[in-house]
Amino acid sequence: MVFSSLIFLYLFLPICMLLYVISPSIRIKNGVLILFSLIFYAWGEPLNVILLVISALINWACGMLIDIWNKEGKTGKKRFAMILAIVVDLGLLGLFKYAGFLVENLNAITGLSIRSPGLVMPIGISFYTFQALTYVIDIYRGNVKVQRSYPRFLLYIALFPQLIAGPIVRYSDIEVQLQDRKVTSDGFFTGLTRFCVGLGKKVLIANYCGEMTTRLLDGKTAGLTTVGAWLGILLYTFQIYFDFSGYSDMAIGMGRMFGFEYLENFNYPYMSKSITEFWRRWHISLSSFFRDYVYIPLGGNRKHVYLNLLIVWALTGLWHGASWNFVLWGLYFFVLLCIERIFKKALDHIPGVIRYIFTMILVIFGWTLFYFTDLHDVWNTFAAMFGFGAGVFNTETKINLISTIPLLILAAVGSTSLPKTIGMITATVFAGGKSSDGEVRSSMFYILTFLFDLAVLILATVSLVGSSYNPFLYFRF
Repeated sequence: MVFSSLIFLYLFLPICMLLYVISPSIRIKNGVLILFSLIFYAWGEPLNVILLVISALINWACGMLIDIWNKEGKTGKKRFAMILAIVVDLGLLGLFKYAGFLVENLNAITGLSIRSPGLVMPIGISFYTFQALTYVIDIYRGNVKVQRSYPRFLLYIALFPQLIAGPIVRYSDIEVQLQDRKVTSDGFFTGLTRFCVGLGKKVLIANYCGEMTTRLLDGKTAGLTTVGAWLGILLYTFQIYFDFSGYSDMAIGMGRMFGFEYLENFNYPYMSKSITEFWRRWHISLSSFFRDYVYIPLGGNRKHVYLNLLIVWALTGLWHGASWNFVLWGLYFFVLLCIERIFKKALDHIPGVIRYIFTMILVIFGWTLFYFTDLHDVWNTFAAMFGFGAGVFNTETKINLISTIPLLILAAVGSTSLPKTIGMITATVFAGGKSSDGEVRSSMFYILTFLFDLAVLILATVSLVGSSYNPFLYFRF
């Protein structure tokens, strides 16, 4: 089940919200969320719910052991419990996500014919595994208190808004909210609007960019024209941003509707003037995970900086998928970040506009590596982009370009902070009273926002009814 489906929008979420609101206590509210989260996850893969529940149980038990042995001063046993949890988490992730990749490459290198396990990767395993790791490691470090209630811990791992596509929520971020939270009218209203913004990004922009991307790039890449290749990758650049950031918006919005405060996962990455800045703005929860749980423990900026960066970016590439194009994608950004680090002073003197254009070109090249799992397609697309394909322009390319110009303009504007700025100006114009969180709002503000939410919901519904194209890119990660 995906957030941008009619079943979710008009059946699952309303029923869940109704039962949640009428529940008299936080314990029953948590029970409702656990039940609906397990139903949500089991919708397409019933058996994988067992894996999720067992994984959560193991991490919860290891957290309890770490706490017990810490109080008893048994450092060695405490470390053993943490290592056990890490081995189990990474072992399950490796088995389901990377076993086939390893077997395939081992056979290619050795000439053997080892049979691939053929396991289907559970949706969201990369996300909930990392969440579990942050809990166990933070318990070991003494950064958070142990969660003694398994149902509350299961809720942290399985809560459906962030279960399958993040953001990667650290236990410390919602530790208190798991047992004490309130849903205010302002918080619910803000969350609903945030959800609708994400829905609009996903259904009204990402899906249409994706349809055209598929039309342009999923054929024979050897026949790509220069303009066709650039147009296809540019559309994919917008698709992956609006697809993933839209899903994050929906997750953050729903979390707020249930009383949870999730941290931001995107901050207008396509406004960046360097690759370093881009990765501070893109998928923030993943970048901060690798920074705090891999890069800094390895030595960070204190020692072996470039080796640490190499490890982090090789892992970042592999995290996204068991394919060599993802590894190359990660190493590509490793090289760019190293270059920026070495020549930082010189690059800072380049005008901002030039740095922005250059950064976006490099990002687009990166998405080319990211899109194609077949490296021959990567090579053919790059060749076409630099004029070594099937010509620069043809009639089909012209038609595709003309038909997508409005979509490209909408996506380009939507990827900047301009819509938010317009919204803030509108809120200021219609100010008149203060909400409980201190923001100035009036009845007219609420009316206009409600009409905006309703318009997005109607347009998204019409789009979903009229089209069968509704994938979510990050499901495969």
